[in-house]
Amino acid sequence: MGSGCLKVTKYFLFLFNLLFLILGAVILGFGIWILADKTSFIAVLQMSSPSLKTGAYILISVGALTMLMGFLGCLGAVNEIRCLLGLYFTCLMVILITQVAAGLVIYFQKEVLKEELSHIVESLIKDYDPSNDDKRNLQGAWDYVQAQITCCGWTGAKDWENNKILINQSMSAYPCSCSNSSKDFQVDSGFCDLDVPVNGTATYADWPVHEQGCMDGVEKWLKDNLGVILGVCTGVAVIELLGMILSISLCKNIHSEDYTKVPKS
Repeated sequence: MGSGCLKVTKYFLFLFNLLFLILGAVILGFGIWILADKTSFIAVLQMSSPSLKTGAYILISVGALTMLMGFLGCLGAVNEIRCLLGLYFTCLMVILITQVAAGLVIYFQKEVLKEELSHIVESLIKDYDPSNDDKRNLQGAWDYVQAQITCCGWTGAKDWENNKILINQSMSAYPCSCSNSSKDFQVDSGFCDLDVPVNGTATYADWPVHEQGCMDGVEKWLKDNLGVILGVCTGVAVIELLGMILSISLCKNIHSEDYTKVPKS
């Protein structure tokens, strides 16, 4: 490879590593957001499932490692340090294999994850109590989800019939965050009373709430954004493959260039 091609490869690899620095910062920020967020569906999972918190720490670690890898790759490319380029190639290969393995695990375990999530939300709805300050953040996060997705319960409004407070009130109230009535738009948490008294015990069918369950809403969001998610994953994989190709090519040709500089006897 000529010196001109070597320089082009070197600077392309530098640009790719600059992208990895940015990608690492995004992953790191996403992990921190999962731990810090208190007003979305992520908060419901994070406070209920220790596995998500563990996943957030893994994201932070991967983000920090990706940033470090990007820095080492930039350094190795600019200064033509073969050991750093070799280390960069190895790290990229390990990360790519890990990503593929993680994707396969999520795909084949999706029903298990869905069932675990269902149990978490059902338990949250059953014990929902606006006067409980210890769970205010968690309950507020679930109210936020129902209001934003315009859904009620996990599989439907019927889930709220298991709530202890509503049972004691003979279902004469309903969750305000589920409401589809304009008068409740300013109230997005706690319970609202039915306007029309019901003889005996009311049911969820008497409530002015959304019919769609949040499970359907989340699945719809995932389907609507599936193209974006797959596009991002494919883009990251392509960048990693190109980075591997460029790094091994530069590493090999640095070796060749060094031999050409040795004076002939």
